[in-house]
Amino acid sequence: MLTKLNMKEKGTQEQKNISRRDFLSLSALGLASLTILPSWTTDGIRIPPSDRVVLGFIGLGQQGLSDFAGFSGCPGVQVAACSDVDSIKRERFIRRIRKWQASKGMAERCDPYEFYEDLLERKDIDAIEVAVPDHWHALITIHSCQSGKDVYCQKPLAFTIAEGLAMVRAVRENKRVLQVGSQQRSSREFQKAIELVRSGAIGHIEKIYAKVGDPPKPLDLPELAIPANLNFNQWMGPLNDPKIHYHPDLCPPISLDPEQNEKLWGAWRWYRETGNGFTADWGAHMFDIAQAAIGMDGSGPIEYIPKGYNGASYLTMKYANGIVMTEQPYLDNNPNAQGLKFIGDKGWIEVARGYLKCSDPSKISEDDTKRGAANYETNAPHMQNFIDCVRSRKNPIAPVEVGCSTNTLCCLANIATELQRPVKWDPATLSFANDPEAAAHRLYHYEYRNPYSLPYFK
Repeated sequence: MLTKLNMKEKGTQEQKNISRRDFLSLSALGLASLTILPSWTTDGIRIPPSDRVVLGFIGLGQQGLSDFAGFSGCPGVQVAACSDVDSIKRERFIRRIRKWQASKGMAERCDPYEFYEDLLERKDIDAIEVAVPDHWHALITIHSCQSGKDVYCQKPLAFTIAEGLAMVRAVRENKRVLQVGSQQRSSREFQKAIELVRSGAIGHIEKIYAKVGDPPKPLDLPELAIPANLNFNQWMGPLNDPKIHYHPDLCPPISLDPEQNEKLWGAWRWYRETGNGFTADWGAHMFDIAQAAIGMDGSGPIEYIPKGYNGASYLTMKYANGIVMTEQPYLDNNPNAQGLKFIGDKGWIEVARGYLKCSDPSKISEDDTKRGAANYETNAPHMQNFIDCVRSRKNPIAPVEVGCSTNTLCCLANIATELQRPVKWDPATLSFANDPEAAAHRLYHYEYRNPYSLPYFK
């Protein structure tokens, strides 16, 4: 039975270090043919009760609500339960779910839980939506898999490299479906950019400009009193850094009657102690597309050179095949915009949300960019792909291995930045090259706060 703070760990005797060959072979379908999403329709489809997918939501802030908006458009989906460490956010979510259920003629019920382990005990739930801070992704996902549930996990996949590797093993050993919330993989303009790069439309790729934003900074928020509606100890979970304390920027407050929603995204993203900055927040999107386009899913760069080292103007990542990716503006006239530029020996491609441009305009049609950036997450058919795969048991477009390799890249970039020197990584052995300092970095793995432990990795 699952218990709070001490989940039963299946397969503990089999936990061990994971090699790259294991990492790739754990996927029954491999990583081939993941790039182009099949077409799908929703109008006129009648979903029989046997195909209904019942969801439980864990994490009910802005991201959880946004993801619900996407799932609510998928035929045959029901929401039965929700969990959050903030009681007011639980009540807000329940109200929205019941209103949606009433509009669809469904039974109006969504059961709330403070502790996600209690939700996972439910036998009537097929899949879990995970939209909590990154440091909770691994444990909630692993425990969901052990409970026999499929998972839609927000990006980045994990907080550390070790957590991502453990999640791969948990998903595959428990035979679950996991979709990473890197929804750009399902969007038309990125699909087309990937297709053009892979087909050689701009020749051999030499450089990639990937603008994502700044790395995290040290936590500098003052400590404030914890509100009664928030279980901040549970929010902390496995984090064991004594410098972490409550501030409303980390857990943006809301109110009801009248409803006043979050005024900012949770600032835990921007601090080293609790997140990985724009490097992971947007890197899990833009670096992810770069990896897909150049065929590096399941692999990654072999060297990371931080900005400022020997005068380097940008964070630089080098691949074994000679491709160099830099974290720098892809547009001269908009240096802060997140996006990508692929530079080949026969041309270039620029891509961002709602934007696609090529040095040869004939290679792009109007349809390739018709999906706009507004309401982006609910426009992309990423949730529908996950629901389809829950039914079919096939690999989704952004499976756990994809999320793991992209997360590893983001973590390594931050490790090099914090060490202020180059870091070399072997994607074949998933190890550092004679670099004990990097291997001991907290973004590879950190000691969890008692009584938490990370299953499937040691």
